[in-house]
Amino acid sequence: MATDFPLEIQGLHKILDSITAVSDPDALRERIAQLSEEAAAPDLWDDPEAAQKVTSQLSHAQTDLERMDKLADRIDDLGALVELAQEEDDADTLAEAETELAKIRSTLEDLEIRTLLSGEYDQRDAVVTIRAGAGGVDAADFAEMLMRMYIRWAEGRGFGTAVLDTSYAEEAGLKSATFEVKGPYAFGTLSVEAGTHRLVRISPFDNQGRRQTSFAAVEVIPLIEKTDSVEIPETEIKVDVFRSSGPGGQSVNTTDSAVRMTHIPTGIVVSMQNEKSQIQNRAAALRVLQSRLLLKRQEEENAAKKAMAGDVKASWGDQMRSYVLQPYQMVKDLRTEHESGTPSAVFDGDIDSFVNAGIRWRKQQQLEAEADAGV
Repeated sequence: MATDFPLEIQGLHKILDSITAVSDPDALRERIAQLSEEAAAPDLWDDPEAAQKVTSQLSHAQTDLERMDKLADRIDDLGALVELAQEEDDADTLAEAETELAKIRSTLEDLEIRTLLSGEYDQRDAVVTIRAGAGGVDAADFAEMLMRMYIRWAEGRGFGTAVLDTSYAEEAGLKSATFEVKGPYAFGTLSVEAGTHRLVRISPFDNQGRRQTSFAAVEVIPLIEKTDSVEIPETEIKVDVFRSSGPGGQSVNTTDSAVRMTHIPTGIVVSMQNEKSQIQNRAAALRVLQSRLLLKRQEEENAAKKAMAGDVKASWGDQMRSYVLQPYQMVKDLRTEHESGTPSAVFDGDIDSFVNAGIRWRKQQQLEAEADAGV
């Protein structure tokens, strides 16, 4: 069926108008001006971490504004391209218009999804922890596959990543891994990936070639910032030090540089071993512990609000996504019903469609919960 370009272009303008109304470009310009002033400060690089954050935020904000400002022109140019192609009956130019239409749709979808990320910590960097669940060595291998998937996804978006801790399984894969994803709205975007993931495949570790089901848990928390007020008394923290180890227990460090930090009141445990010194690992562990306590505090506040509002429908369920490699090929999200028939592409980081569907689903759940509560 031939593309109805006038209808498509009209739809693109409507979506852009709604995005512009929510995004407030004027406020974004003010934010860019503020960040530009901070970036021009002569003492900016006295604190390299803060300087990098300012310059990164400025770059991403400028990119967002530029994309928004140029979209209207791109849509108008698409209309002119279609008119030219139709007047000259030029199939090649029409094909070019189809390609540009797809690109504009993709850009609009990214911007539209961004407008749905309005949570208190959605703009933050993310700390992702993946733990192998039931399924033995297959589960450990699955955990490593998921870690690679998320890191490939982050790299594809130009986000930075830093592995904080890895605990290797004896035969293959990971018992657990923790890593940062650094980029605008990294937490808000990846938070919909939290939950239990399930893999069904012919086990490469079973010499009888039997089908194996395994599980892995994904946790996503916002990265703590210096301005957050999460003070932890030293009396509430127990710190153990040990030697870092590599795959199969192989020692990769001859000093006790790895750190295990336990928050005594809650029992939350954080381990760090990927930095070079005990001091660096201790600082990284404290930052992740603060992040987990920050999220716990938010969850407790939300639970109290739900209790006051009554029985609000807001359950994610234990198992949120299945990756099936045998007897058929399919990845399916059990919350949104979104699916893909190419698991290899998904494991290679092509998860935007799942993430976007999850963000829309979560927003719908929030709206329904507010309606039920009479908000």
